[in-house]
Amino acid sequence: MKLPQKMRVKILLLCLVCTMTALLLQTWLFNRESSLLIYNQAKKESFSLLQNMQDDLFTILKSMEGNMIKAYNRPQLIRDLRDEIPVDRLREMYYREAYNVAMECFDTSDGVVALYLYNSQDEIVSTYRRAVTPRHNYPLDIYEKEQENNAGKVKAYVHSDEAAMLVSSYYNTYREAEIVRLVMKLYNNSNTSQMIGYLVCDVDSKIFRYRMEKFLTDSNMFIWLQPVGDRATVSVGSIGGKDQDVYEEISRCISRGITDVSLPAKGRSRVFFQVEQNKYNVSAYALMPQALLAANQRSLTTSLFIIAGVMVVIALGATFFWTRSLTRPLEELTRMMERIKGGETKLRITVKQKDEIGELGKGFNEMLDQIETLLVKEYETKLLLNRAEYNALQAQINPHFLYNTLDTMSSIAQIRHCEEVSYLCQSLSNIFRYSLDMKNPFSTVAKEIVHLKNYIYVMNVRMQDHIHYDFAVDQDALKCTVPRISIQPLVENAIKHGLWNAKGEKRIAIRAKREQGILVITVEDNGVGMENPQEMNRKMAENDLDMVGRGNSIGLININARVKMLYGDIYGITVESSPGRGTKVRLAAACLAMEEVKEWKKSFIRF
Repeated sequence: MKLPQKMRVKILLLCLVCTMTALLLQTWLFNRESSLLIYNQAKKESFSLLQNMQDDLFTILKSMEGNMIKAYNRPQLIRDLRDEIPVDRLREMYYREAYNVAMECFDTSDGVVALYLYNSQDEIVSTYRRAVTPRHNYPLDIYEKEQENNAGKVKAYVHSDEAAMLVSSYYNTYREAEIVRLVMKLYNNSNTSQMIGYLVCDVDSKIFRYRMEKFLTDSNMFIWLQPVGDRATVSVGSIGGKDQDVYEEISRCISRGITDVSLPAKGRSRVFFQVEQNKYNVSAYALMPQALLAANQRSLTTSLFIIAGVMVVIALGATFFWTRSLTRPLEELTRMMERIKGGETKLRITVKQKDEIGELGKGFNEMLDQIETLLVKEYETKLLLNRAEYNALQAQINPHFLYNTLDTMSSIAQIRHCEEVSYLCQSLSNIFRYSLDMKNPFSTVAKEIVHLKNYIYVMNVRMQDHIHYDFAVDQDALKCTVPRISIQPLVENAIKHGLWNAKGEKRIAIRAKREQGILVITVEDNGVGMENPQEMNRKMAENDLDMVGRGNSIGLININARVKMLYGDIYGITVESSPGRGTKVRLAAACLAMEEVKEWKKSFIRF
């Protein structure tokens, strides 16, 4: 019986050598070849982030342009501008027209600080300035101090063939702040090639900074907007020292009309990105530290070597036990063959070779027939498995086909001026994209709010704006993490169970803030209320996972279970309600930024 023991040692050594060699070689090759790939992937993701920001800003600019277009709803003004009535007469007739346009065409949330109406000879007709004080003052006429107010860019645009709305800016010395300037030409309705005047709308830059700050992934990242051939408009993030000089040099090149801008030699510690706006003349630029892009690479390298070490240890133990299980049947078969040699001929084993594998192949002819049958069954099983895997891959492709189709429908609707259909398709596409991306159980409040607003837009189209939504989200709560798709179901629950059969004015208030290190999100409606909220709170406290498994939708119990699973039992959902007085759902979670989640997972997440 020494031969099986020798075979066990040989198999053990062979498996150990092969396993360790493969693991070490794979780790070395992957670390060597993947460095550039990981770095380029990080750059691609950062560029994609900048593109998403441009899409968000496009929505703002498109909305502002739509509001300015409403000036065409004043036919008498358009006729008088077309007839080139003397400017003194125009000023006498329309001295309050800029104020009327600002009040009727814009909301206070649009941040309009000044609005100017000019005729085709660059003569001011009417001016509106909001809340004029010594510290909040704006020019009566942008051409009074043309250089200081950067009005030369406006005049050059007005007398050019450009038709799209102009985006520019100037520095307001009273407010010590950048003011974003939007300029739209007014044309003769009967002769669209004849410009009869133009509107100049000055907007508070904080409207754009607020949207841009949502896309800052690091405190050392710097993003700014700047039209080609013009000064920088809005910037967010931090920059200093040599990087400040790099930014100023790039900005000067852009202001001189250079479109192909490259990073200066002294800025090699940073990575430069630029994304143009599809319709408007403003482009987005970003400077990001090289070290930030390389962080993932270093982390992956460390993880690879740790995994390789752990796998070697596991392989040692697994191979030892596996060889024992492999050689034990061989020993039994050897004993059986010895019995056959001893005279038990009913086993029908024919001996032709000296070693165990040879004797096994020669002696078990009947077993070979059974093995062939098993192989046929195994082949059929593999076919079924391959078919199932194919169907699974196809199921992954179909959702992508769906929201790609929605994007196509949105583009077609926009081309054909079906704005509502276009926005609806865009919102549905965004909802599908966000809902299908479940690689990470965590998301941020900012992303959840964007997903919620897409859902609200779809519901408003469906319910014809019958529900009023009130948002109050603190700035320091936007970067906090929450379980993915946890806020929108709370609002959906309020609509279906609280407001669907309610009468009168329907309102939902969404609040998010930090309270003593805890993220608190509340969704409150003025609907029909609940008969027994205590029972619901009892179920939340018990957190019966079997009840979650039996559910078929994302409801309060599901979200409560995910919050407790991701953050701990002290967090979760509570309900306050009374019949006829509405319902208030409170979600409490640990206030963690996305970069803190990795450490939190090691201690608290239970899978």
